[in-house]
Amino acid sequence: MTIRVIKGDLLDQPVEVIVNAWNRNIFPWWLLIPQGVSAAIRRHAGRTPFVELAKLPMIPLGGAVATTAGRLQFKAIIHVAGINLLWRSSEASIRKSVISAIEICRERRFRSIAFPLIGAGTGGKLPDKVEAWMIDELNRVEFDGEVVIVRFQR
Repeated sequence: MTIRVIKGDLLDQPVEVIVNAWNRNIFPWWLLIPQGVSAAIRRHAGRTPFVELAKLPMIPLGGAVATTAGRLQFKAIIHVAGINLLWRSSEASIRKSVISAIEICRERRFRSIAFPLIGAGTGGKLPDKVEAWMIDELNRVEFDGEVVIVRFQR
């Protein structure tokens, strides 16, 4: 696996799939005001991925599910539940989210994936810590592809 950390916009990455830092899918998407990554995805992808997401069951903390990418150029969007019901992330939820997203990539034979810093926005964790946990976890799993961690920068 190759891992790169870059500054930029998640939606501009030349990868097959992107990760959306989501919640546990308990609340209907239309009740929530999307923020950060989810808001950008909603603006550019349209409603379709979120309508699909609403039809799926609750996501366990650290779990992941995939939807289509709507109007975006990606093959899919992987939504990870990196925050708990109090809208906070933890080292464990971030690490498990990374593993869950990579498992979906392996199952569906995706060869490249871009992650935001899971849990560093609404989740309240420091970006440098989140990046370190994500890289450490990625180094523990097997994935024969490219991983890009995107630190948001306009």
